[in-house]
Amino acid sequence: MDFIGNNLTKIRNAIMARKPSVKIHYSKILEKIAEKMLEYGFIRKYQVVNESNNKRSIIIELKYSKRTGEPVIHEIKRVSTPGRHLYVSARKLPVVKNNMGIAILTTDKGVKTERECRKENIGGELICYIW
Repeated sequence: MDFIGNNLTKIRNAIMARKPSVKIHYSKILEKIAEKMLEYGFIRKYQVVNESNNKRSIIIELKYSKRTGEPVIHEIKRVSTPGRHLYVSARKLPVVKNNMGIAILTTDKGVKTERECRKENIGGELICYIW
């Protein structure tokens, strides 16, 4: 079971249904992905909430264009899967849609975007593309 992929699919489905927000399961890596999406302007905000039975969730408030009503996130594409891990070196970091999107990687120094990895000259496992 692909935990990250399932939750990215929840976000993708909520965008297609034009939902104002989406609730996904909590994990540290999903919280870091939401943090990067907020930092680069793909979502309005996110919030970690405690639920019953000591479980937590992340509520992500999706962002839409004020003029056209189109979603800011056009696509979320999962790259690495549990059966196929894709690692990239610092020299082979991808450029997503002419820098209109971001690639999220897990590195030795935490979850980072390809732009941050390029500045620090590090590589890692490619998690997903967002544009």
